[in-house]
Amino acid sequence: MTKSASFFLPVLSLVLLTGLAGCASSNRSDTLQSESVPGRSVQLGNQLQQAQIDPGLFLNRLTWGENASSMAAMQSLGMDKYLYQQLLAKNAQLPEAVQKQIDAMTISQKPFVTMMQDLDQQRRASAEMKGTDDTLRKAYQQELTRIAREAASRSVLRATYSSNQLLEQMGWFWMNHFNISNRKENLRAMLGDFEENAIRPQALGNFRTLLRATVFHPAMLRYLDNEHNAANKINENYARELMELHTMGVGSGYTQTDVQELARVLTGVGINLRPAQVPAKAEQQANFVRLGMMEFNPRRHDFGDKTILGVTIKGRGIAEVEQVIDLLSRQPATAKFISRKLAMYFVSDEPSQALVDRMAATFLRSDGDIPSVLQTMFYAPEFTASLGKKFKDPVHYVIASVRLAYDGSNIVNTGPILNWINTLGQQPNGHQTPDGYPLHEMAWSSAAQMTARFDIARAIARGTPNLFKPEEDDGKNEALNAQARELARPALAQNVYVKTLSKRFSAGSQEALTQSASPQEWNAFFLATPEMMRR
Repeated sequence: MTKSASFFLPVLSLVLLTGLAGCASSNRSDTLQSESVPGRSVQLGNQLQQAQIDPGLFLNRLTWGENASSMAAMQSLGMDKYLYQQLLAKNAQLPEAVQKQIDAMTISQKPFVTMMQDLDQQRRASAEMKGTDDTLRKAYQQELTRIAREAASRSVLRATYSSNQLLEQMGWFWMNHFNISNRKENLRAMLGDFEENAIRPQALGNFRTLLRATVFHPAMLRYLDNEHNAANKINENYARELMELHTMGVGSGYTQTDVQELARVLTGVGINLRPAQVPAKAEQQANFVRLGMMEFNPRRHDFGDKTILGVTIKGRGIAEVEQVIDLLSRQPATAKFISRKLAMYFVSDEPSQALVDRMAATFLRSDGDIPSVLQTMFYAPEFTASLGKKFKDPVHYVIASVRLAYDGSNIVNTGPILNWINTLGQQPNGHQTPDGYPLHEMAWSSAAQMTARFDIARAIARGTPNLFKPEEDDGKNEALNAQARELARPALAQNVYVKTLSKRFSAGSQEALTQSASPQEWNAFFLATPEMMRR
């Protein structure tokens, strides 16, 4: 370490922590998808231009992190048209090399049900050898982990490179909202499909359709135990979280009786990997539904009438579930709960009630059209006032840093990025309870967290060659090693866009940057400034 660095690191830590305090933000399958309900009110406006919003600050909030490429894309359209196109989420583009990485993944090539059937065969074979040979069990567990890593890598690549940055942010938001832990049974292998076929198609679509896709996905049914929910053997786990975390929210007016009645509605909605066994009785055959791994088995369903939120649900099979999805997704409490959570994610830890009320009104008026709700938020004065003040959680910090450091370069191994995110405590789908990772600053701004972020800033600053070598590389190819070392050197200190960006920083941060003794130190100090901790 140079003399200037040894002097500067403690100083930077003090600047970082002081700056953070000073900048504190103000308080399935495809057959299960249906068309969004009409009511979308997204339209091209000129409010952002009229408000003279700082384009860099706006871009830093709308995307996973500003860089020269995204700024050029926005400037070519103008801020309002760029937002409009991001809300529509059409024609996403990835670099060809990145798309090829995704296309080569098992989760891209093998149909979900086939993959799960193959894994189940592995599981049963390993169970037969239990107590005599542990090799098959280890291989099975390793395969689950490998598939989960593919899903996490795909998400990182899209967040880093996709032209539809808002879609990628909303994909993460909804994956966290409908959180499923990767630590239960074989859920590691299900999460990629949950993201791809339940979350992404409606991440910027209709909330009711999104909710429906999650209700019928086997990952959710397994995680919250609804596959064990049957008539005369009620399991309330999913019913409770469906009301408490996914729709209406705590203290919104539903009762324990409503939860119990909802659990009765959900009886018989489960998972089956084996060939469908249609019931022999004609009346049960009419109610039997099999879509991929999801199975509605009328023999396990409570066909009695139920009453939820004062509404009578006539016992008629899976149609009851559809009625309840309609009922919950159109509740004013749901509109407020979802709107407040979106505002927490994009605006402030404590969004104003006035903003939440305006967003909720749009939610109800548009019948849950997510882009319409977001546009109401993006055009709100509260949003404009919050720019540059929202604290980055670990995923936002790491991805934003990588987007700046390697703009124009194609990363071939996301392993280091995932390790950095894991180190900061936000492993993809690693939150064990269904409430998801917290969205407020306090959860991520401890002194230990800041120290870990500075360590990651230094790792990026000095270059991480493994980003540019295949994960299976044995390290013996000297030509590849040399090429990877060259590609891994981030040119932040020489980057015109980054140097211009740094001029937005406080006088203290700019002074700190001048103390760097080398481009590598400048890179590290830049990535560790208080301004890089906020969006």
